[in-house]
Amino acid sequence: MSEVLLNPALLMMLAGLVALVIPKRALGVWAVIVPVATLALLIALPEGVAGQFTVFGMELITRRIDGLSFVWAVIFHIAAILAGIYAWHVQDRVQQVAALIYAGAAIGAVLAGDLLTLFLYWELTALSSVLLIWASRNPTATKVGFRYLIIQVISGLLLMCGALVMHQQTGSIAFDHIGLEGVAGWLIFIAFGIKCAFPFLHNWLQDAYPHATPTGTVVLSAFTTKLAVYSLARGYAGEDLLITIGAIMTAFPIFFAVIENDLRRVLSYSLNNQLGFMVVGVGIGTELAINGAAAHAFAHILYKALLFMSMGAVLYRVGTVKASELGGLYKSMPWTTAFCIIGAMSISAFPLFSGFVTKSMILTAVAYEGHWVIWTVLLFASAGVLDHSGIKVPFFTFFFHDAGHRVKEAPWNMLLAMGITAFLCIAIGVYPDPLY
Repeated sequence: MSEVLLNPALLMMLAGLVALVIPKRALGVWAVIVPVATLALLIALPEGVAGQFTVFGMELITRRIDGLSFVWAVIFHIAAILAGIYAWHVQDRVQQVAALIYAGAAIGAVLAGDLLTLFLYWELTALSSVLLIWASRNPTATKVGFRYLIIQVISGLLLMCGALVMHQQTGSIAFDHIGLEGVAGWLIFIAFGIKCAFPFLHNWLQDAYPHATPTGTVVLSAFTTKLAVYSLARGYAGEDLLITIGAIMTAFPIFFAVIENDLRRVLSYSLNNQLGFMVVGVGIGTELAINGAAAHAFAHILYKALLFMSMGAVLYRVGTVKASELGGLYKSMPWTTAFCIIGAMSISAFPLFSGFVTKSMILTAVAYEGHWVIWTVLLFASAGVLDHSGIKVPFFTFFFHDAGHRVKEAPWNMLLAMGITAFLCIAIGVYPDPLY
C-alpha cells in the first residue's frame, strides 16, 4: 500500500483536495510548491514498476517509470509549475483545485501500467478539466463545457470497453503495445483518437479551449492531447494508419486558422496542427521518430503554453483576443509582446528555438523511411504554422494598427511564468543535448 501512495500523481491530487480548505491567499503558493515537491519525488523514484495489486483477477500497476513515461511525467510537472506561477494571482478556489487535480490525473495516466488504472485517470482528467471551462461563469462556457465533458466521457467509455474486451480475450489488461488486430485494439484506438483530436473527432478542442478562463486555457493546452499522444506512442507505435492521420492533422487546421478572428481559437487550430507531427512520428515508429515525437511533445507544451499565456495576458488586460479589435499593444505590453514573439518563433521552428530541434527529428525520420509525400505535407504544414501562429497572432495583437488600447503590462507573476517559459524555449533550441 505504501508503494501505491508513493506516487507523484496521487500526492498532487490529494494536494488539490487540500486546496479546498486552505486560505485563498495561499492558493497561488500552494499551486507552485506542490508540483515542485512531486517533481522532486518523481526524480528520486527508481525506474521500474511499483504499486501492484489485484482487483477481480486483474493485475493493476499504478506506477511504471521508464524512458517513455518519465519524459511525459517531467514535462507535465514543469507545465504544472509554470501554470501555477501564471495563475498565482487567481484566488478562485475552483480553478486552483481543478488545475492540481487535472495535472495529477494526467501524470497518473502516463505512469499507469494497466488499462484500468489508465481509465480511472483518463476520466479524472475529463471531470477536473471541465471545471476550468465552467470557471468562466457565463452561459456560453456552461454549454461548451457540457459538450466537452460528454465527448471526453465517451472517450473514456470506449477505453473501458476496449480494456474489458481485451481482458476477456487475453486475460490481461497490461498497457503495452496494443495494435489494431482486434476489436479491443480498435475501441482503444478510437478512445485515444478522440482525446488526440483526430480529424472529424477534433471539434471539441476548438470549441472548448477558447472559452476557458485566461489561466485555464494554459492548463488545458498542456495535458489532455499530449496524454493522448503518449498513449498512442505506448500502444500503437509503428501503425501505418497513424502516418496518414497525422499528416491530415498537420494540414487541415491551417485553412481554418488563417480565417479565424478569435486568436485563442487560432492557437487551438495550431495545437491540432502540431499534434499531427507527433502522431506521424508515432506512426513511423522508429527509434528516431518516437524520440522526435516525445521531444516535440516536450517542446510543444512549452511554446504553446507561452503563446496561450501571452493571449491570456491580453485577455486579462484588454478583455478581448479578437484580431479585429486588437493592435498596437506593444506600446503598453512590451514584455508580453517579446514573449509572444519567442513563442511564435519556437512554433515556427526558427533555428536556435525549441521547435527547430524537435520538429526536425520527425521530418528526418519521415525522410529516412522514404515517405516523401508525407514529408512534403509536413513541410507545407510548417509553412502554414509560420503564417497563422508565427505571424498572424503577434502581428494582429501587438502591431498592425493602433486600436487605442492603453492598458497596464501583465501582472508580475504572468510575466515571470512567460519569462521562464521563453527562456526554456530558447535554451532547448540553443543547447538541446539535455532534452535529447
